[in-house]
Amino acid sequence: MMNRKKWGIMSCLLIMMLIVSACNSGGAGTTTPGTTTDPATAADQQEMVPEEGAKLTVWDSGDQKTFIEAAAKAFKEKYNVEVSFAEVGPDKSMGQMVTDGPAGVGGDVFAGVHDQIGQGVSAGVVLPNDWFEEDTKSRNSEIAIKALTYDNMLYGYPKSVETTAVFYNKDLIKEVPQDWNGVIDFANTFNDTKANKFAIMWEVGNGYYVFPFIGGYGSYVFGSDGTDATDIGLNNPAAIEATTFIQGLNKILPLKTSDINADIKKSLFTSNKLAMNISGPWDTGSLKESVKNIGVGMYPNLPNGKPMTPFSGVKAYFVNAYTKYPNASKLFADFITSEEWQTKNFEMNGALPSNTKVAESEKVQSDPIASVFLKQFENSVPMPSIPAMAQFWSPMEAAMSSIWNDNKDPKAALDNLVSQMKSNIETGQ
Repeated sequence: MMNRKKWGIMSCLLIMMLIVSACNSGGAGTTTPGTTTDPATAADQQEMVPEEGAKLTVWDSGDQKTFIEAAAKAFKEKYNVEVSFAEVGPDKSMGQMVTDGPAGVGGDVFAGVHDQIGQGVSAGVVLPNDWFEEDTKSRNSEIAIKALTYDNMLYGYPKSVETTAVFYNKDLIKEVPQDWNGVIDFANTFNDTKANKFAIMWEVGNGYYVFPFIGGYGSYVFGSDGTDATDIGLNNPAAIEATTFIQGLNKILPLKTSDINADIKKSLFTSNKLAMNISGPWDTGSLKESVKNIGVGMYPNLPNGKPMTPFSGVKAYFVNAYTKYPNASKLFADFITSEEWQTKNFEMNGALPSNTKVAESEKVQSDPIASVFLKQFENSVPMPSIPAMAQFWSPMEAAMSSIWNDNKDPKAALDNLVSQMKSNIETGQ
């Protein structure tokens, strides 16, 4: 009887141990995407899995086609998901997604610029970067993350950054002068208006190129952080001082705003008639082909002794809120913006990385053009991304045309600019 009793007790203990062991191990690794309210926690526990039979279409500009196809091949090898390319440029993608997304014909993943986020969020066509949020924040520039954050939520997966700086022809000028006094002195010796020779050129009527002056004098478009549409700083004393200074530069660039555009600048620069060309990294490839002894310098300091602070843009991949394959789309957006693929995009296309490790790498820092643009990026202001930003461009162009072409009083022109912007914002134009 005692042996049977002992055996019964031992059997019960063994069964209890097996039950406890099963309970302890059964929960690990069994969670599926969407079963937790904290995507970051879920990401720590497991890897996201693409939907069965997922097929993706990615929108981007034509110059990114080869890069995307290379990433698509590697992505298929890893996740067995087909990815195809369609040419829709980042400057047009968000507007097109507003109509194509709900219609079910939009790209699953699309490249865009951060200042379009407000438009996309308001229309409900963009999914937040939730699952990979913490990883994205940890590996990318703080400025890039700030630019892609809207109403305290991260949207998009940063792929590259851009801002403007000063291309210069080393055969015409040794370096970009430290300040505008140096630029003016050089212009007085170099300019030959009849021969179309100019020291420096920028798109005077374009708000993107006006802001480096305004920002450098301490003003802003919408509030100090670019989010308050009720606080327009474009006619305050700092902005008036900035545009008054711009107006005075007409003496070294006596052309109408309509006669200064990207193509004209490029033509003069590549024919050795323009010493300094203010532009962005998107022009690097074509300018290097035509100007053998090319360099890039930081903006010259303003008369107030302060550096100019240009607008910056952050290009990112966004996930269409109407995609049939949100998991696969998020996976691809994260995959193609990783350290490995940002490095490859720099190697293939010269795209300036938002990834901090890539930006600090020897390969990037030893590049005399990329390294300067990244340095200028660190002293830049992300374009505001609220929907009201759409009301900045045309009124600013009109104001600068009157200030530059017609010598109109800057304060009067800027007062009219702000009045027009406020009216357009209120009426939702």
